[in-house]
Amino acid sequence: MDQIQHKYIDARGVKLHIAEIGTGSTAVVFLHGFPEIWYSWRHQMIAIAQAGYRAIAPDLRGYGLSEPHPEPQKASFNDFVEDTLSILDFFKIEKAFLVGKDFGSWPVYLFCLTYPTRVAGVISLGVPFFPPDPQRYKNMPEGFYIFRWKEPGRAEADFGRFDMRTVLRNIYILFSRSEIPIAETDKEIMDLVDSHDTPLPPWFTEEDLSFYATLYQKSGFDSPMQVPYKNPREEFGIAKPKIEVPAMLIMGGKDYFLKFPGIEEYTKNGNMRDYVPNSETKFLAEGTHFMQEQFPEQVNQLIITFLNDHFHV
Repeated sequence: MDQIQHKYIDARGVKLHIAEIGTGSTAVVFLHGFPEIWYSWRHQMIAIAQAGYRAIAPDLRGYGLSEPHPEPQKASFNDFVEDTLSILDFFKIEKAFLVGKDFGSWPVYLFCLTYPTRVAGVISLGVPFFPPDPQRYKNMPEGFYIFRWKEPGRAEADFGRFDMRTVLRNIYILFSRSEIPIAETDKEIMDLVDSHDTPLPPWFTEEDLSFYATLYQKSGFDSPMQVPYKNPREEFGIAKPKIEVPAMLIMGGKDYFLKFPGIEEYTKNGNMRDYVPNSETKFLAEGTHFMQEQFPEQVNQLIITFLNDHFHV
């Protein structure tokens, strides 16, 4: 961990915190999900640096040590796309491999569609590419966590009953399970976990939790939740999306996201190739939503093999 370096860059007027390691000529940029920060990629960053690549992982705007959007209600996934371009331009990187996880996969895919000449290849952990569908979750129950977190003030009131460390502990416990978090009508999402009697996942230590809690003390939850959960999605506007670069999707067999409507069938029947023709899918049978922290050696090997296979001098 000590060999990972840190700096700040200006991304269109917002100060972004960047973690980096490695001196290889080929860069790999990692975009995290929620409630993660750059630290969630620590195992992958060190491994790919040792394999001869350069790892770069920002705290997305609004997360960790990065500044929030100056107008949080206007923040969007396009901001993450443009921030990624700012990172490549700052480091004078002509073309990079991009790795996204959870909602971080969506700006990675969007970047491929918007700036295809700047991408050497793309890897997603847990989220296949599919065109947005506003009706995708229309049949989910009222207690579905995304519905609850979209409701103004609901998550804030729920989280506000606990200290920062307990909220993060509960989220890591809850979202490492294989069931979709759905609360009963008279309960809140945090009520799905008894943090006093439920241990952390064995691969996530109290020290890890402390690292997250310290940074979330700075950012709070409001800004990080704006883009993935609260703000309206921007218009997609691409009639026939096609990602042409080499791609790999890594899915955890016990990731709750597989229970989302149509996702398991979509990932297993190869339909993603309609949009990402040069793609492959790998499954980690016991992998959860946080597979890169749960099984770092396996995820590292998949990523390094992909990089080696598609690296061109």
